Amino acid sequence: MEKSLVSDGALVSLYQNGNEKAFELLVKRHKSKVYTAIYLIVKDSYIAEDLLQDTFIKAITTIKTNRYNEEGKFLPWIVRIAHNLAIDYFRKEKRYPTVILEDGSNVFNTLNFSEDSVESVQIKMETHEKLKEMIQKLPEQQKEVLLMRHYADMSFQEIAEATGVSINTALGRMRYALINLRKQMTKYNINYDQNIYPK
Repeated sequence: MEKSLVSDGALVSLYQNGNEKAFELLVKRHKSKVYTAIYLIVKDSYIAEDLLQDTFIKAITTIKTNRYNEEGKFLPWIVRIAHNLAIDYFRKEKRYPTVILEDGSNVFNTLNFSEDSVESVQIKMETHEKLKEMIQKLPEQQKEVLLMRHYADMSFQEIAEATGVSINTALGRMRYALINLRKQMTKYNINYDQNIYPK
């Protein structure tokens, strides 16, 4: 049997049993797709290369510690790792995104004013931390679209391509994410520019 016909699952098993070349073949087989998935988000070849390396390192660690249990779905699994690393990169690099709610209101419009007092800035920073917590509570698919849109500045066309869904599905997920986010903000009494954008 030719190596090219060996399934991903079989290659993972071989690698788990000490066959290093099996993982090399997995990398060779999927490297371009994983790189593309990352590049669609970060839009920078150098960053994409770094994150590609990190993705495969994380995959190696997971497999070698016997935590891999995807049963033959290696590509979707490693692309998910790549997505998460790319989103994490933007979450670290761009701490305060502009999030526009579904009614058109900007969550933190006043952050742009440099003459804010120290107390005001502190309140805003604490509110941003709360926003990050609320985003983490969103359903996985909604959170992914929200982060891609507002942290990575991706278009809905790019989000659709990166996540393998239609543009309408991506738009729908975004809408529900913003509705859920606004519900949480109302619950925690967080002001989202009601003076500028009344309900």
